[in-house]
Amino acid sequence: MTGAPMSDWRAALPWPAGDAHKHARGRLGVVSGKASQTGAARLAARAGLRIGAGVVRILCPPDATAVIAPAIEAVMLTPFGSAEALAEAVEGMDAVVIGPAAGVNDATRANVRALAGTGAALVVDADGLTVFESWPDDLFAVLDRDDVLTPHEGEFKRLFPGLLDKGREAAAREAAKRAGAVIVLKGPATIIAAPDGRLAVNGNGVPWLATAGTGDVLAGMIGGLMAQRMDSFDAARAAVWIHAEAARAFGPGLIAEDLPEQLPRVLAALYSQDR
Repeated sequence: MTGAPMSDWRAALPWPAGDAHKHARGRLGVVSGKASQTGAARLAARAGLRIGAGVVRILCPPDATAVIAPAIEAVMLTPFGSAEALAEAVEGMDAVVIGPAAGVNDATRANVRALAGTGAALVVDADGLTVFESWPDDLFAVLDRDDVLTPHEGEFKRLFPGLLDKGREAAAREAAKRAGAVIVLKGPATIIAAPDGRLAVNGNGVPWLATAGTGDVLAGMIGGLMAQRMDSFDAARAAVWIHAEAARAFGPGLIAEDLPEQLPRVLAALYSQDR
């Protein structure tokens, strides 16, 4: 273990008070891709809701509305037709996840820039990272310390070429400083680094997470905790650990859709231990 202990986020978990209401528990937005690429956003949104965000809304291109609407229940839905309309749609939200199956295109790049000006804390994942491969400084210029980037090693190399030659921990620490945001470098031992130098290595990873869509679930979990005003570094550490415990609870045969349904079990154990 290097740097901050992975377990000291537990005191900061945002359990609801007796007089809590849905808006007090945080408002999370998740940006969806086009009609043929909506599953990732739905996974992230469900995970954000399960981790405790009081209101979760998927924001989608108009052509995706008819696909998503029949597939969601408590999660809400708002279509948008431009980056400017997206920024207006997230007014009042506490956190937004963008990137899962968003598309590697100019629209995604414009959407990330627009969201960065809204005041919502961002979780930038997947296509939201890859789309800046040739312009990483453009991404870093609009981020702040409350934002979180969640690359696997391939995405990390696109934004920070050559940095992994220093080793994963040193690379994550330098990347966080360069980006001015929290870095979640995913892998068997996921590394979480903050721009102020804090760093933690998660030790409870399990191989069952090596399946499509689990990263989308993690992004939604991080966003859900951030929406509840949890410090971004703590939210990332907590979500990474809980994500792995949920996978461990399910075991062999896990697919990404199973993870949000395991979260109540993991959260209940944490809640009983912390009371």
